[in-house]
Amino acid sequence: MRVATWNVNSVTARVDRLTGWLGTAKPDVLCLQELKSTDEAFPTAQVADLGYHAATWGTGRWNGVAILSKAEISDVQRGWPGLPEFEGGLEPRALTATCGGVRVTSVYVPNGRELGHPHFDYKLAWLDSLTAAVAEPARAEQPYAVLGDFNIAPTDADVWDMSLFTESTHVTPAERAKLADLQAQGLAEVLPRALKYDKPYTYWDYRQLAFPKNNGMRIDLVFGNPAFVGKVTDSFVDREERKGKGASDHAPVVVDLDL
Repeated sequence: MRVATWNVNSVTARVDRLTGWLGTAKPDVLCLQELKSTDEAFPTAQVADLGYHAATWGTGRWNGVAILSKAEISDVQRGWPGLPEFEGGLEPRALTATCGGVRVTSVYVPNGRELGHPHFDYKLAWLDSLTAAVAEPARAEQPYAVLGDFNIAPTDADVWDMSLFTESTHVTPAERAKLADLQAQGLAEVLPRALKYDKPYTYWDYRQLAFPKNNGMRIDLVFGNPAFVGKVTDSFVDREERKGKGASDHAPVVVDLDL
């Protein structure tokens, strides 16, 4: 089974990139983030033509998550009890479903914006609620993974130049401690290999030639329970998908399992 995650950065703007990648990479399950689309505007028909079922949660703003699966999708859950709100509303940032016997949660963790901003406090609270939500599936016998855009670089080595991030989000001890709390529930990170260079970055800014210079960050992450991680045979960042006109600023992370 091939499971992947990808911050597509507007699914409606990148329908051709999405369908093209589905046709070449052929994932069995794909978790998407940053849809910037309503459920009604999601390209359900186009992915169905390629043999994929779709579960979506989007309101048309800058967030939104989806799960695509070749197998039937069941037990779909939007968010979880206790999911914090921001500015009086519940944002579509987490979607869980069972696909071919594997349980997955697609997450788009809040950005945090800047230190001291209410959105940063929201980010930390959101991560606390995620940790509580994964406790049960992390200990289950069924393979389970939580994957997506975490907006956190786990270590200094996951940032191209840490000196530029000394006063920024994504790299703070507080955020990294939340990843440790997540793993303490019984999850382990699936570390991808790089297809080029020595760092498996997953995100490169559109500005200042960041991609050709490989000035990136690794913020798209995969965490699995023992039943999931124990079946992993390979994992890599599909850097090729970040190339060319109309690409997302994130590359897909692919995990192959012997299931």
